Amino acid sequence: MKLKVYADRLSQPVRAVIIFCEVNGIDYEEIKVDLANREHLTPEFAEINPMQQLPAIVHGSFKLFESHAILIYLASSFPGVADHWYPADVYKRSKIHSVLDWHHSNLRCGPITIVQNSILAPVFRSPLNPEAVAEGEKILSAALSKTESFWLDDNRPFLLGQNQPSIADLILVCDIMQVKLVGETDWNRLLGPYKKVQQWIENTRNATNPHFDELHKVLKELKEKLQN
Repeated sequence: MKLKVYADRLSQPVRAVIIFCEVNGIDYEEIKVDLANREHLTPEFAEINPMQQLPAIVHGSFKLFESHAILIYLASSFPGVADHWYPADVYKRSKIHSVLDWHHSNLRCGPITIVQNSILAPVFRSPLNPEAVAEGEKILSAALSKTESFWLDDNRPFLLGQNQPSIADLILVCDIMQVKLVGETDWNRLLGPYKKVQQWIENTRNATNPHFDELHKVLKELKEKLQN
């Protein structure tokens, strides 16, 4: 039974799930759900994910949504996935869960608030909201500072002092990459103070290429389209 991934590559967690599948040789079918055209709000998609968000997967009769849960399922269910992505060691695994839980109410909130209230606002037929963008930047800065000083405090290449990436590295970096949509000037302004974070992003990119670059082409393509 072939894994089905319901996806729009504009979504950060969608990119993380697809990169994970590609890196680990998981056979899957990508089923496009166009967020801009509100296809995720259709009754048909609600049968896949009642929360009507992306990503979602179907594996045989099993349906699952929420990116963290999906990555855990994929790492646990498919043969050949290297242990470093989601270690069998309960202590290491629990540490990864601590990052994932922190992510949803901290780092995740920064990039999504920035881009949805600025460059993506016209795509989703919403008004520009500079006040919300400013608040998103504050959230992002606080989260990057905590990542720099705590999660990357060991001066190792990946989160939690690890020498190889976990699912936490992948999902967090994909979220940060969404800031590329606002342009290099703002990217450099927001990320410039965080040298360890910048190196960690590059480490994660290198560990998952060429798939990382391929999946993030959508950001450049959309930015160019909106500028024309």
